[in-house]
Amino acid sequence: MKYRRQILFEAALAAILMMPLDTRAESRVLALSQQWSGSIADLALKNEAPANGCVTDAKTFEKLWKAWKIGEKVPDIDFKTEMVVVTTTRGSRLRLTVRLDEKGDLRVDGVATRDLRPGFRYAVGVIKREGVKTIRGKELPKD
Repeated sequence: MKYRRQILFEAALAAILMMPLDTRAESRVLALSQQWSGSIADLALKNEAPANGCVTDAKTFEKLWKAWKIGEKVPDIDFKTEMVVVTTTRGSRLRLTVRLDEKGDLRVDGVATRDLRPGFRYAVGVIKREGVKTIRGKELPKD
């Protein structure tokens, strides 16, 4: 078993190293200026999450905030300079990871446990908009 894992790791590493450099664009982790997380029992409310993982306007953010009952008052966010990133999971734990590559492509991901629990967990964060041109290769939503 130990040797199988070692062989798989080496094969994966070799595949990554053989990729063309432009495919492996350097990326940096973006800092979150604000963050909220929680758990929601009603799985149907998971559909309120943005499909691309980001919210770029106040109206959509307010709708999400109220649907998920994240807090009492919707926070003030300057959507001209900031944006909201969102990820969800059915697992019991979730950590939000946001990366921006050198071409300006944003990746919003969640690192989650594989155990499935009723409902879903969410992580919501605020990042600077500066340098973001696309989200997973697609244009930013129009405000």
